[in-house]
Amino acid sequence: MLTAFARAFRTPDLRKKLLFTLAIIVVYRMGTHIPIPGVDYKAVQQCMDEASANQGLFGLVNMFSGGALLQITIFALGIMPYITASIILQLLTVVIPRLEALKKEGQAGTAKITQYTRYLTVALAILQGTGLVATARSGALFNGCPVANQIVPNQAIFTTITMVICMTAGTAVVMWLGELITDRGIGNGMSILMFISIAATFPSALWAIKKQGTLAGGWIEFGTVILVGLVMVALVVFVEQAQRRIPVQYAKRMIGRRSYGGTSTYIPLKVNQAGVIPVIFASSLLYIPALVAQFAGGKSGWKTWVEQNLTKGDHPIYITMYFLLIVFFAFFYVAISFNPEEVADNMKKYGGFIPGIRAGRPTAEYLSYVLNRITWPGSLYLGLIALVPTMALVGFGASQNFPFGGTSILIIVGVGLETVKQIESQLQQRNYEGFLR
Repeated sequence: MLTAFARAFRTPDLRKKLLFTLAIIVVYRMGTHIPIPGVDYKAVQQCMDEASANQGLFGLVNMFSGGALLQITIFALGIMPYITASIILQLLTVVIPRLEALKKEGQAGTAKITQYTRYLTVALAILQGTGLVATARSGALFNGCPVANQIVPNQAIFTTITMVICMTAGTAVVMWLGELITDRGIGNGMSILMFISIAATFPSALWAIKKQGTLAGGWIEFGTVILVGLVMVALVVFVEQAQRRIPVQYAKRMIGRRSYGGTSTYIPLKVNQAGVIPVIFASSLLYIPALVAQFAGGKSGWKTWVEQNLTKGDHPIYITMYFLLIVFFAFFYVAISFNPEEVADNMKKYGGFIPGIRAGRPTAEYLSYVLNRITWPGSLYLGLIALVPTMALVGFGASQNFPFGGTSILIIVGVGLETVKQIESQLQQRNYEGFLR
């Protein structure tokens, strides 16, 4: 990987792309430290210093924003509205025929769906920004902080609207920066910004574990966490690269005097076909009951049960529900993102077949059978990786969003592998030796 980056810096056009990407990252990180108007920054910092390691309901979103959410900066919402909008549009593509038709139109249809994603991102940013401002005004953003009610000293309607507009504009700028990286930089811009947001929280989280440690001044716990992180990275890289290759043979066709086809290829089915999306879905779904209970008044039975069982990451009921939801969403997302019947029809249209399997419906049934078989280990792997933060929470007193935890490590490794592959492919295009030397 380091060799690929070194070779890329020696190539003039790739060096410009890398430097442009680094410049956008610097701008993005600067925006995560600029507070929005109407916020008492001293009160925010005091509550941040007094906040416990477990940031509760807002820990996952705070991780995706690079720590900007709890500081209530202009980039407080980060990339989360765009991620949510993209997932919603991807799910709606299966349900709404119009979106499915746009997806099949190629580049023009994809551009239209991208435009819809932008509109939905702005709408979600307004909704989430309003919720964040309301939470900050009520003091619920930092439970237990004595000055939590003073974070927004002026609670006039004009100040509230200004804060929401600033955060919505910040989300639009983040979306624009991501698209700039995609067009003029290296890699997928949104994924790169997500990578940077998560990586930015690593040093503080690791140092907090060191300060809380008791063995050899905390260095034993620190070294153990680093060792566990390296093992998890190796495991994630191994599973993310694993795939089941379905052989496909194309029959020869005579068009005029020329012969086409007769080639052999394969369909790569990844073990983890769903990626990190099941973990995000499961985390978000488990946050909803706790969020409703937090804003509900009184001391009803259901609220007490939720507060006791679904707000603590080390509770057995929480762990069980989290694991089952990840497995369920892994199968659910694979079912809507990969259509065996469509793949079988395309193969039949171009004269392709799987050796030993008849074209058409038998091919679709075979692909569905193989996909279900490999989704089981993929979903169990996701569930086990996602439970590592909980084990760390019990073993080291770490936060629920452990630095080498499930969501963060899956995104870090996935984006890193994809970026390195893109750099290597561009290097190969510029240094292709050909058949003659």
